[in-house]
Amino acid sequence: MGRYFCNESELNCAWDRILSAFWQRYPNPFREVTPDNCLLSRRLFTKTNLLPRWAERVFPSHLNRSVYIVEDSVVDPKAHTLTTHTLNVNHTRFMTVVERCVFHGVEERPSWTQIRREAWITSGVFGLSRPIQKFGLARFKSNQVKSMKGLEYALSKLHSESQPSRIHGDQDQDSPLPPATQKPQEYS
Repeated sequence: MGRYFCNESELNCAWDRILSAFWQRYPNPFREVTPDNCLLSRRLFTKTNLLPRWAERVFPSHLNRSVYIVEDSVVDPKAHTLTTHTLNVNHTRFMTVVERCVFHGVEERPSWTQIRREAWITSGVFGLSRPIQKFGLARFKSNQVKSMKGLEYALSKLHSESQPSRIHGDQDQDSPLPPATQKPQEYS
């Protein structure tokens, strides 16, 4: 049996701003719009992480340390949701990590976005699957903290790029996020 992780959090930022920042993480021109106006995208990217010391003793040193990840995403502008599914496509005998992340606009608080992140971690290594799954869960939890920091960085960058130059004497110069009334950027 594998390991499961779920985390929910909220960002004090409107869903349309989250969406703009999300797409600025990795530029990608390969997108498709469905008949019901949902935006579909598939991206392939690489992650590198060090193996724990116990794994370095078990697995060969020539093992490729890069992990190739496929991310499928669906943006539903009517429901105000962005759903991503990610899956590693190599090292699957060692460990498979499947992640689903749903960004959803909060109706009662339009300037907030709820994020639900789930992960399923499995391993097929006989005799070591439990410690591998435990390690995978711990690594996933620490990486999701980094992922949130990356999203917050993209949001702050988006905010600073959208701000007009200020005249000396403005009182709200240290506002951390843009107002929720600002229109989202258009993507083609």
